[in-house]
Amino acid sequence: MDNAQELASLFQSTGTAHHQAYIETDGEDAEWPIWYADYLYEKLKVYASKEYTKSELVWLLVEADRQYQQAGADTPWPQYYAEMFTRIFG
Repeated sequence: MDNAQELASLFQSTGTAHHQAYIETDGEDAEWPIWYADYLYEKLKVYASKEYTKSELVWLLVEADRQYQQAGADTPWPQYYAEMFTRIFG
């Protein structure tokens, strides 16, 4: 498995963990980028070739979601996010 596949898998498992954490609201969480950043911050460091802050990670998640929604991409969101993370940090 290459880094992009590993990252996509990590984003997918994070989505599952988030949904479980917010099961009572069916996964709805207006502040999801903050939750994701807290959950992913240390885990993603092994894939980054440069340092980044948690705030930058929150921004990346918001921007990835915005671009993904605008593009109407056929690519599953975890893969799309993984590719974007790799372009910016990796």
